[in-house]
Amino acid sequence: MPPSLAQWLCLVAVIWLQTIAGTNTNFPAYSSQLKQALSISQVKLNNLAFASDAGKLLGWFSGIAAVYLPLWLVLLVGALLGLVGNGIQYLFVAHKVTSVSYPGMFLLAFLAGNSICWINTVCYVVAIHNFPLHRQVAVGLTTSYQGLSASVYTDIVDAALNKRGGTGARAEAYLLLNSVLPMAVSLATAPFVRVVDADGPGAGKNAHGRFIILFIITIATGIYAVVSSMVSVSGALPAVYNAMGMGIFLLIPIILPLAECVKHVLARTEKRVHDVMTEQENSDPGGDESGLKSEAHPQAGDQEEAVVVVRPSEEVAINGVREEVGARVMVKRVEFWLYFFVYLFGATLGLVFLNNLGQIAESRGSSKTSSLVSLSSSFGFFGRLIPSLFDYLFESRKYVVSRPASMAVMMAPMVGAYFLLLSPATAALYVSTAIIGICTGAITSISVATTAELFGTKNFGVNHNILVINIPIGSFVFGYAAALLYRSQRGSDEKCMGMECYSTTFVIWGCLCLLGTVLALVLYARTRKFYSRSIEK
Repeated sequence: MPPSLAQWLCLVAVIWLQTIAGTNTNFPAYSSQLKQALSISQVKLNNLAFASDAGKLLGWFSGIAAVYLPLWLVLLVGALLGLVGNGIQYLFVAHKVTSVSYPGMFLLAFLAGNSICWINTVCYVVAIHNFPLHRQVAVGLTTSYQGLSASVYTDIVDAALNKRGGTGARAEAYLLLNSVLPMAVSLATAPFVRVVDADGPGAGKNAHGRFIILFIITIATGIYAVVSSMVSVSGALPAVYNAMGMGIFLLIPIILPLAECVKHVLARTEKRVHDVMTEQENSDPGGDESGLKSEAHPQAGDQEEAVVVVRPSEEVAINGVREEVGARVMVKRVEFWLYFFVYLFGATLGLVFLNNLGQIAESRGSSKTSSLVSLSSSFGFFGRLIPSLFDYLFESRKYVVSRPASMAVMMAPMVGAYFLLLSPATAALYVSTAIIGICTGAITSISVATTAELFGTKNFGVNHNILVINIPIGSFVFGYAAALLYRSQRGSDEKCMGMECYSTTFVIWGCLCLLGTVLALVLYARTRKFYSRSIEK
């Protein structure tokens, strides 16, 4: 298989993997049912949400495994962990398992959360190594599809149940899909997931045109996801048509490796025809003259190789890093801790909000939890895509985007969104959810390039998994505090209903996000010289 064909086939496989990898985003859709089945308090339910995020505490194991094991094996290990973690939860909620203790459920949630790290690590490694000259673009495009996970799962559940099932049936459906769908997709894509020689055509300048096509496909997919989620709320279109449409959009990227395959076949055919004609002309008396013409006009295969030559200076400019350091040195850097708290008060805080979205909607008297989850997923998709789009546009104009400045720009609207949630209007809930979804997705995507640029690519797998340890930390601290405030407002009832349930929480989250924005500006000031030098190159 030609390297360029293998690279684009791997990229499509990564897109499909990322689409089904965000199983943790479905937690709000079945959290209430889980709470009822276990007969637990809101605090203990928040601890289960924390357990899912706590799986990232051991995410660095996947980074080490990716160094020593084949990527297909790392992928299947992650899928197996998810099958066990989510599968037993499904059996319990569906009453096929008589009882599961609360510590056992905590462990299952931990395994399910850890499985995502293994899948994500494989996706990052493939995108970074197969497209070294377009690292941020490849990573951003593929990870943007993880923002569609909740929307895709919701479409499948709606199509399967045709909106006839109650809350219990929907919770069972989500958990069943969380367990079997990642395994099915992993088995289908495992043969294609590998690191390909980066000197192939797909890694060079020829990738520009294909990335433009992929941007168009990706944007169209995101628009469809947003529109279909809104239509689904109104009930104007049957759910099965929504699911079919999404499936078609997810299959469209396969045209890129197919086009590469056709191009390769045509190039080989042209080369063979050229060789035959050259042999015939060389057998004629005027063979010498034909030979000269043959030398003057390179063969098709040579032309293809000549097009993709990239000057070393260009590779340095695109692949520039501030320093190559390991984990021990990284944690001693002031920049790392600034970066750590920026992510904590930005993306992690946004994820905590999304994890509590089901309870927040319930406290406000809203029954549209699934549509809110789908909405946040769709806008999270665009959030992950936007940094790559801007990076691609600025890259073509020889500019380099400052990642800390980008994070500051994304966190500022989140501050307003948290305070907007103090409004009792239903529209405020939907608008805030969309803003937090898009900004959280953007920061998550930006962080991948930020880790590589500030601390290098050689130890990226371990370094980035150390950074995201703040997700379980923030999930526990922020989620537990929100649960305590929720419990203090519920009075004698089991459930708290009304704006006061989360009003104090929203004020605290808004202030923390504002602090994170300030820290992002400080990090920008400390790294400004590096990005200025990158621009000069």
